[in-house]
Amino acid sequence: MARLTNEQLSHFEEFGFLKVENIIDPEKIIDPIVDEYHSVLSNLANELFKEGKITSKYEDLPFGERVTKIYAESGEVHNQYFDFSLPQSGIKSDTPFWAGPAVFNALRCESLLDAVETIIGDEIFSNPIQHVRIKVPESEAPRDENGQVKFGATPWHQDAGVATKEVDNTNMLTVWFPLMDASEENGCLQVVPGSHVGKVLTHCPGFNPKTGKLVQGLAAGGLQIPTTLFESDEAMAVPMKKGDALFLTKKTVHSALPNISDKIRWSFDLRYQPIGEPTGRDIFPGFVARSKKNPEDVLYDPQIWHDMWQDARDNLAKEEQFAFNRWDGDDPACA
Repeated sequence: MARLTNEQLSHFEEFGFLKVENIIDPEKIIDPIVDEYHSVLSNLANELFKEGKITSKYEDLPFGERVTKIYAESGEVHNQYFDFSLPQSGIKSDTPFWAGPAVFNALRCESLLDAVETIIGDEIFSNPIQHVRIKVPESEAPRDENGQVKFGATPWHQDAGVATKEVDNTNMLTVWFPLMDASEENGCLQVVPGSHVGKVLTHCPGFNPKTGKLVQGLAAGGLQIPTTLFESDEAMAVPMKKGDALFLTKKTVHSALPNISDKIRWSFDLRYQPIGEPTGRDIFPGFVARSKKNPEDVLYDPQIWHDMWQDARDNLAKEEQFAFNRWDGDDPACA
């Protein structure tokens, strides 16, 4: 059992975050994910090469260099091909996603669930707000029409702020871990200790982190909490090694630094919560990851998990898209 100690729990409750070292077995959990994504990248390369968007498949390069070259030459970020969730809008019948067995195995990692159980209890639901993040070096990253890196530094936010209001009544826990070492240079997370105490702060749509102003239609800025609403000067970077995990409350203010290195930054961003509570994106499929009350409800089959996401995609493609964003930018803090 990888249950957290009382000291670790006290740190989490006081500061709103906890870094746990060597909690994930790299050989059993992470390396199979890396192997699985090699095939995903090859499929992407074949598709882009066939469409004439790249002049080479870069088959002789290791994963990080290969994905960087493909993103740079195509001029696009193709993270949806690797993601094990669907986008928040524009879902089509052919929207790509990847819900493979190695990814499912990571979501069900026993040592992670042991730690999660210590925080939220033993009735654990895998929340569908989950992502893989591949950030290529900014020096080679695709840019938009404004010259902004298309997928660079992540703005300041709380994870409750990017879900519907229903999640405010949920004990949602974030588990973030890198698939390779995450340093300040390649874009590790930074957190604001103690920022979880209080309410969900205003998140401004289209907020430009460089100018501090709201710019309608600025996709690069995304949702961001204005720094006037929290103590940004108290932020601390959290470098991590492969095998480490970072636990965050749903209200802990955090962001990701830009990747100014020459290597990719690659991470998983997972959520867990008690069974039966709102997920904040209830039209996406979650599953019971652990239950002592009803062990027969626990999902062990990765194919069923994959099919749940495929069914969700196919159904949503036929419907009017649901808006997850609860913010409209009218708050005075966004002025």
